[in-house]
Amino acid sequence: MAQEPEREPRRIREGYLVKKGSMFNTWKPMWVVLLEDGIEFFKKKTDNSPKGMIPLKSSKFTSPCQDFSKRMFVFKLTTTKQQDHFFQASHLEERDAWARDIKKAIKCIEGGQRFSRKSTRKSIKLPSTINLSTLYLSMKDPDKGIREMKLERDKKIFNHCFTGSCVIDWLLSNDSVRNRQEGLIPASALLNEGYFQPAGDTSKNAAEGLTETSFLDSEDAFYYFADSGFFCEGNSSDDDITFKEEFRGTVIKQGCLLKQGHRRKNWKVRKFVLREDPAYMHYYDPAGGEDPLGAIHLRGCVVTAVEDTPDAKKNEVGGNLFEIITASEVHYFLQAATSAERTEWIKAIQIVARTGK
Repeated sequence: MAQEPEREPRRIREGYLVKKGSMFNTWKPMWVVLLEDGIEFFKKKTDNSPKGMIPLKSSKFTSPCQDFSKRMFVFKLTTTKQQDHFFQASHLEERDAWARDIKKAIKCIEGGQRFSRKSTRKSIKLPSTINLSTLYLSMKDPDKGIREMKLERDKKIFNHCFTGSCVIDWLLSNDSVRNRQEGLIPASALLNEGYFQPAGDTSKNAAEGLTETSFLDSEDAFYYFADSGFFCEGNSSDDDITFKEEFRGTVIKQGCLLKQGHRRKNWKVRKFVLREDPAYMHYYDPAGGEDPLGAIHLRGCVVTAVEDTPDAKKNEVGGNLFEIITASEVHYFLQAATSAERTEWIKAIQIVARTGK
């Protein structure tokens, strides 16, 4: 009887992530593909051969990974040879989506099963009465959630923040916990899982283990939602006011895109954060740096899907291109990973361009 040909491992998820180098302490954006039996990573999406492959069989997965205090949304894969591979997502939901699929793929390998997205397994282990993802969304509700404020401490102004006491107060008022001591359990879990971020020395020292609990039920401890519009003003001059105004808007969408440079016309991976009111899209080096490389003012802009760019080299990029033309007639060419993702970005930018100032 003829033996059936071996089936190619199916692709489960793919997209841009920032990966830490194995030999040098450098972080670089990579096109990452999760297969049923491993993770492949490429220098560019269009490359045919991967730079490396990480087998999932018997690997240990850690998310969130707290090995790097200044890097958010990191997860770690440790192979059977005790090699650590670190990846960083651009935002919380993206990290959790990768975490769910990687955990499921490893479990399927161990059980000799095919990967299926029908699983409802939660990525965060807590008592059955509490689901961190649901709790986080409730806390962010514009009407019934925790109110984000402008807080001042040591001549610094922390925007889009709230205190540790506010979190415990909210948990009590919503009958999520019975007392303040019990409230520290879900609050600490939200902090440890990356849903909350510490702002200011008091909360940062606690998060780093310098106090009895990682989360502080205190008016002096400041925190912010991981995907909020948080920024800190410290001893700033009047010249900075216009620049800071760009960051006051609510974050609508974020993620990695390819961007074409204006001078050299080369393409680089950039992390984009879309905000409304005011309508801005800031872009960053995804490998590091809190300050944006640039900003696109979207009020009155035109955004459309395009098939090519005037200066693109042949075969340098694939499809899924779109163009933003600002009110001052500056052209930006961007590329999404998929057609569906391009459509999502275009729709989100169009809405912000119409409604934001």
